[in-house]
Amino acid sequence: MATSESELGTLKWVDDLREAWKHEAQNFTPWLVENLDRLSEVLGIELEIEGSEVDVGPYRADIVARDRGDDSRVLIENQLEDANLQHLGQVLAYLAGLDAKVVVWIAREFDESIRSAISWLNSHSDEEFAFFAIQMRLARIENSPLAAIFEVLEKPNDWDRQVQRAARVGELTELGQFRRNFWAHAARLHNLDIKTGFAGANVNTYIEEADLRYSLYVSYEGVGIFLVGNFRETRDCVRPRIQPYLKPLYDATKDEQMRKSDNGHLFLRIDARDSDNWNTMGDWLNERRVIYERVLREKVSL
Repeated sequence: MATSESELGTLKWVDDLREAWKHEAQNFTPWLVENLDRLSEVLGIELEIEGSEVDVGPYRADIVARDRGDDSRVLIENQLEDANLQHLGQVLAYLAGLDAKVVVWIAREFDESIRSAISWLNSHSDEEFAFFAIQMRLARIENSPLAAIFEVLEKPNDWDRQVQRAARVGELTELGQFRRNFWAHAARLHNLDIKTGFAGANVNTYIEEADLRYSLYVSYEGVGIFLVGNFRETRDCVRPRIQPYLKPLYDATKDEQMRKSDNGHLFLRIDARDSDNWNTMGDWLNERRVIYERVLREKVSL
């Protein structure tokens, strides 16, 4: 039976996001973590939580996730208020501190100056970087429960086509080709267990004795290694398990970077675009891979 016009409800927008989430860190951020699949659908990439309220210098990034397609890092900054220049500066600081490739900024509203800045970043950044401005909106029909709606205001030019292209088997971006070629070279150099044709940013290896993974990664700026927990395990949850291994790793590597790290992160800054450096990069990764495996397999007091 068809519904008459008199029975149709009226959609009303709710301006105050605090009607749904009273507190940004205590309510809004956890809700986003629990509904990451909804955000994934909006962005067109499959996200996996890495951590929330992640320390980055004097600040805390709201959410850090991973793109399951290539294991690259995604920064999610969320506000219950309007986007502002202070948060823009923090977002750029997080981008550098976390080595993120995708930035998703969610706020109640974005004025033209902020939108223009995000558009400029998308137009003047390398293809591997992507910046999103997403307006968080609330609506209801009559007395129905509130409905949360993600509205994408800014995204990289041709983003939808890039996502579709990346989804097609065998078709890689320039960055993907670079990663595939480097990992193939590293695998041949040290007989590493890396799947043929792999083009992701990170190669993860699970160590049962520690219930942790060490992650090797490559970017245009160099190569690195760090410790992570299991999929969907937040950084706050895994940090207590990582902590006991930091001193043994420092003793074994003598690398001063370890003193400042809370996840065993070491990084070799080198021009990775120059294939003449790939032997050096592969040797560096393999030397530390061997050390991390040995230390993680040793029994420590948690």
